[in-house]
Amino acid sequence: MCRWLAYLGAPVFLEDFIAKPCQSLIAQSRHCREAKSEVNADGFGVGWYGERERPGLFRDVRPAWSDENLLSIAHQIRSSLFLAHVRAATGTATIRTNCHPFAADRYLFMHNGQIGGWQRVRRALEAHIPDNHYASRQGTTDSEAIFLLLLAFGFSSDAEGAFAAVIDLIERQMAASAVNEPLRFTAAMSDGEKLYAIRYASDLRPPTLYLNTRGSGGGALIVSEPIDDATTCWDSVPPQSFVRIDRAGIVVSPFRRS
Repeated sequence: MCRWLAYLGAPVFLEDFIAKPCQSLIAQSRHCREAKSEVNADGFGVGWYGERERPGLFRDVRPAWSDENLLSIAHQIRSSLFLAHVRAATGTATIRTNCHPFAADRYLFMHNGQIGGWQRVRRALEAHIPDNHYASRQGTTDSEAIFLLLLAFGFSSDAEGAFAAVIDLIERQMAASAVNEPLRFTAAMSDGEKLYAIRYASDLRPPTLYLNTRGSGGGALIVSEPIDDATTCWDSVPPQSFVRIDRAGIVVSPFRRS
């Protein structure tokens, strides 16, 4: 399983969360504590919003701990909204286009988990991605397919409704294909203004997800696992939950399928 973090709040340097803490995202690429796969060495990526509408994006296939360019970028770039990810591949190639986050127009998306029986349902699910969104597909992962389905199913106007519709589609197709493996995932997605996250699994055993409020103005950090050893400031997001973070505040609510 992969590890990721997403932040919205007052501008900070990326290294404050990606590199500096004792259990930073880079540290988790070498040794994470709360996933079946201890090492997340199949690439990494960061996506951030700056002065332009479209986000910046830097991804590579090297392990995050061994890439000096990542350290340099994280040291120099300050952002009020960014997503970062270290990858443990689950059956698809270790290539740059399969590294998270994924970007299209002003949107960023990243994911941890997998669609059970992906190779058996891939063709049917991709058929639901319209041509205007499918043209953005560069890799082969189920994660990128979920991203494009979310855009196609109306994320721009109803983020939670899009997640509900996409999850319903995936689970119906898994059932039709007699897939017994579960759908498990946490994911984060942003339009450059708001940050959304979800913790969900069809078997009620989703990957871990934590929330940490960072100061005033609705700022928050949401992570696969804590990036430090503090025991009082990290709140576990309940299973089957949807998280919305914007400048007005944070809302964690039960996730309801369509």
